[in-house]
Amino acid sequence: MTNAKTDKLARMANQIGDFYAAMSESEATAGAAGHLRAYWTPKMIAELIACVDAGQARLNPTATHAVAALRGPRAA
Repeated sequence: MTNAKTDKLARMANQIGDFYAAMSESEATAGAAGHLRAYWTPKMIAELIACVDAGQARLNPTATHAVAALRGPRAA
């Protein structure tokens, strides 16, 4: 994946995280993860997770928690 695409996915995930950041951590995580599930394609989510796994995406705390939630039980 290109750096531009990685940067764009991270930027969008961080914007979503910023929107929910004023809430409690659990509400913010659920809100951001729910937004990603509702509006992002499975391919976009998989690419974001791959970027995070490869250390290529710098995410804010809310976006980081949302990605962990998207992984499901495996992330626990």
